[in-house]
Amino acid sequence: MKKTTAAITAVGAYVPEFVLSNKVLETMVDTNDEWITTRTGIKERRILKEENQGTSFMAIKAAEDLIAKRGLDPLEIDFVLVATATPDLPVAATAAYVASEIGATNAFSYDLQAACSSFLYGMSTASSYIESGKYRKVLLIGADKMSSIIDYTDRTTCIIFGDGAGAVLFEANDEGLGLQDEHLRTDGVGRQFLKIEAGGSILPASEETVRNKQHFVNQDGKSVFKFAVSNMADVSALVMERNGLTHEDVNWLVPHQANKRIIDATAKRMGLEHDKVMINIHKYGNTTSATLPLLLHDYEKQLKKGDNLIFAAFGGGFTWGAIYLKWAYNP
Repeated sequence: MKKTTAAITAVGAYVPEFVLSNKVLETMVDTNDEWITTRTGIKERRILKEENQGTSFMAIKAAEDLIAKRGLDPLEIDFVLVATATPDLPVAATAAYVASEIGATNAFSYDLQAACSSFLYGMSTASSYIESGKYRKVLLIGADKMSSIIDYTDRTTCIIFGDGAGAVLFEANDEGLGLQDEHLRTDGVGRQFLKIEAGGSILPASEETVRNKQHFVNQDGKSVFKFAVSNMADVSALVMERNGLTHEDVNWLVPHQANKRIIDATAKRMGLEHDKVMINIHKYGNTTSATLPLLLHDYEKQLKKGDNLIFAAFGGGFTWGAIYLKWAYNP
């Protein structure tokens, strides 16, 4: 009997209209286009400016894009998983609201938070539900409104992040396509290097925490970069080795878009040429949970059934990992 695998069968995306370019950032903080581009590879990022709109707004748009392209009946969706580090509200699950708004009223739903690795971990979760045989259609959405937790007077973080959302549909496959292998890791030492200090159970919100800007992302860039470069490259190479893949066998690297230098280091370790690496960091910056599905959306027309894809991500926590997936359809 053939093993049932979980394959991606549709992709959708949404990015806000407002473009925050490096030139605009030059007027906001002490930085310049050349410095940002050289160190990060980012030229611009999208920002959600609409009032009273949060992560769910973009998640819904991405889901609706997928549903329209696929001609999918939302009532057929069994499970809606929203990978996000910026939920609408601290308690009420963003995924529950998203599912209701898109008409997936037969689905159960919840949020998954693993910082920039959220979507990668969500892929593992979604595929496990499919492989169990209990569910047929799982909608995985990666969405983050990073502008809501960024201090735009802090030049070390405001140049990096943007807003956006992407969605994929996982379904059962009996052709041996879909998710093949994964290696996911965590290390709590990273908690001190990338965090939001206040707003949680240790340091609840107060006038003092707001005044001290402790509700914004704070990171030790050098430490995060060092950990990310080595760990993303290591797990990607490990997954290749474990599955007997050479650089010639890998059609695409789908890397988290945090920093162009981290992406380049991972590709070099895997022995991949530039034309096998998905990149859109120059357009969107780091959209956290949305980077991987946005890449799939931007490169969907170049993908072919049977292509070998290696997904890799690194995020706060620290969280990181790699997934080997065979693409299941032609555009």
